[in-house]
Amino acid sequence: MKIIVPMAGMGSRLRPHSLTTPKPLTIIAGKSIVQRLVEEIAKVVKQDIEEIAFIIGPASKGFPADSENHLKEIANGINAKARVFVQEEALGNAHAIQCAKEVLTGPCVVAFADTLFRADFTMDESADGVIWVKQVEDPSAFGVVNTKDGYITEFVEKPDDFVSDLAIIGIYYFKNAAIVRDEIQYLIDNNITDKGEFQLTNALENMKQKGMKFVPGEVEEWMDCGNKKDTVETNAKVLTLLHKEGRELVSESVVLENATIIPPCYIGKNVVLKNTAIGPNVSLGANSIVESSRIDNSLIQSNVEIESANLSNAMIGHHVKYNGKYTSVSIGDYSELV
Repeated sequence: MKIIVPMAGMGSRLRPHSLTTPKPLTIIAGKSIVQRLVEEIAKVVKQDIEEIAFIIGPASKGFPADSENHLKEIANGINAKARVFVQEEALGNAHAIQCAKEVLTGPCVVAFADTLFRADFTMDESADGVIWVKQVEDPSAFGVVNTKDGYITEFVEKPDDFVSDLAIIGIYYFKNAAIVRDEIQYLIDNNITDKGEFQLTNALENMKQKGMKFVPGEVEEWMDCGNKKDTVETNAKVLTLLHKEGRELVSESVVLENATIIPPCYIGKNVVLKNTAIGPNVSLGANSIVESSRIDNSLIQSNVEIESANLSNAMIGHHVKYNGKYTSVSIGDYSELV
């Protein structure tokens, strides 16, 4: 089994955080989104993972120089080989997948790294692929499917008019990924685009027209990380799931001085909490100091200093200094104070 992880998107809806950290590398409860995604897939597919292909954006688009090393560590963690490819130009999700065409052979899971999930990964051997979907209120922002008698009958990319409310969440299984590779190459060779980009839904529709059968996959939990609000909510869901599983989320090196932690919370190494109440649903990264504050339902990265703050539903990046008492501030582009 192979895993393909396209993660080259700009993450513009998550600015300003994605200006310095690509969205898939955002840390939630101590692990990057892409690491949590890969580990969840490895846990549920019940097959050995031979190889993982990560498709990242170029350094000019904000991908750190050490991204490749981090991704190789993720693959090593599940005893798989890592291959890292660069999508130099954003030409659509099918184009992103095709950047890893050397790996597109045999059984394969394609998982876009802007979502986390809990799903039934039982493979229907009578089908050529599984497309995981979830009913949504506004399907216009998603690729959608129609179904009949347990099979997918239609793929449509971001419909302007209502087609279906079953949204494709970005997780796919293909029995033979080489067929997907060839269909995507056909789109590229013939410049067949949808809304100006090469779309995987077009390749899937062509495959269906040729007689291939796809079934919808059942999703137990779908956690989107598209924007700040969704990412903070996903952080809370992940913390709740880990807490129910009995995971130890608070580092032994945390220093508490007249401070309270209300679970579920993730608190990283070498954190100092003074005269502070944190939780529930807070992730706080390593080497941070929080003093005289009250924080709940928030995602806070590492090396942060916070004082005299009252924060809820907040998302704070690395190396931030925030003092709620002061009004003279320096705030960068795309920031929000609400």
